Amino acid sequence: MKILFISLGCDKNLADSEEMLGLLTGNGHEIVDSEEEADAIVINTCCFIHDAKEESVNTILEMAEYKKNGTCKILIVTGCMAQRYKEEITEEIPEVDAVLGTTSYGDIVKALNEAEAGHVFQEFKDINALPEDSGRRVITTGGHFGYLKIAEGCDKHCTYCIIPSLRGKFRSVPEERLLKQAEYMASQGVRELILVAQETTVYGTDLYGKKTLHILLKKLCQIKGIRWIRVLYCYPEEIYDELIQVMKEEKKICHYLDLPIQHASDRILKRMGRRTSKAQLVGIITKLRREIPDIVLRTSLITGFPGETEEDHQELMEFVDEMEFDRLGVFTYSPEEGTPAETMEGQVPEELKEERRDEIMELQQEISLEKGNDRIGQELLVMIEGKVSGESAYIGRTYGDAPKVDGYMFVQTGELLVTGDFAKVKVTGAMEYDLIGELANEYTE
Repeated sequence: MKILFISLGCDKNLADSEEMLGLLTGNGHEIVDSEEEADAIVINTCCFIHDAKEESVNTILEMAEYKKNGTCKILIVTGCMAQRYKEEITEEIPEVDAVLGTTSYGDIVKALNEAEAGHVFQEFKDINALPEDSGRRVITTGGHFGYLKIAEGCDKHCTYCIIPSLRGKFRSVPEERLLKQAEYMASQGVRELILVAQETTVYGTDLYGKKTLHILLKKLCQIKGIRWIRVLYCYPEEIYDELIQVMKEEKKICHYLDLPIQHASDRILKRMGRRTSKAQLVGIITKLRREIPDIVLRTSLITGFPGETEEDHQELMEFVDEMEFDRLGVFTYSPEEGTPAETMEGQVPEELKEERRDEIMELQQEISLEKGNDRIGQELLVMIEGKVSGESAYIGRTYGDAPKVDGYMFVQTGELLVTGDFAKVKVTGAMEYDLIGELANEYTE
């Protein structure tokens, strides 16, 4: 059967999609890129914030049209929106043949078979269960980098977040299973391994009684073929000394951390249910930069959280100005059904949320350009992502750039480079988020 697979949302969702693709292709099905030629369409959905929910709904409705008027005979919906709105999906969109919850994606082949037999199929396993590893994962990121999901769920219960109700409590994937997955990914050509979870820094606490991310990292560094290892979604209050030390010792670990802090006003942090204060955030950031001077720090913020005043916003602006994050993203607050924040007093008008977001991003653009200019003259190791069409230039990423969320290096050269190669590049210029450089020497392995 020819199947179109659409994966929406975050990189953690993509890891689930790749597991499903492995199961489908392992059972003889063909993956296609066009709706027009698909016999079945699978949509792995997201509903973390309003925009993601809207994208998921629109995609389902659009694909339902191909079932009514095209060659598509089967429509399957999986993921977070399927978990959250299972009744609404089947009742309001009759074209959907099967719905799978967030821990049920291992039943994708069964769902397809049941739908082909004319049965409406639903599977919603315990959201606190740990899905099994199929061992057949299909890497969809181009092959040179890949996401290793080291845990499921979250125990933080921030007041704005629905993840615990969709993904369950925090549970670590056993170390031996992760090492096996990573070895397989390396055998498929993955050079950069990116560790993801709702929260990576508490890995191991449920299985081994303590934080063991540093131990996992040391073992991952021993895998041949892996050149870079990057860690995302590190809650700042959970950063610990052994983790910092292993980052300093192991050459494969990128000096890069993603620290989602969300705000800097103690009052708003408390309303959010966050577990840090502004002073603690400053302390953690200062320590990281002292211990690892070339570390690149990314963070994410929320503007317009209920009760946020102009004073809170200005405090956040001052914090961003003082901390000078290397990478920063800002989201406007999205009220989610069933969360405590949805019913809080002091809801901020959408227009004001956007104004505050834009102010922070304008400030960050200045910071990013200044940091980029400071790089001019340096030589950096770059992973090649591809060639610029019609130009004698390539696109690459430094250790300070995570794929899809950070900037790029535009490499001027007459040499022939291949995606996944590593090259030494001398920085010659900077833009707001991107660098410009020239090949410094022959690329090295």
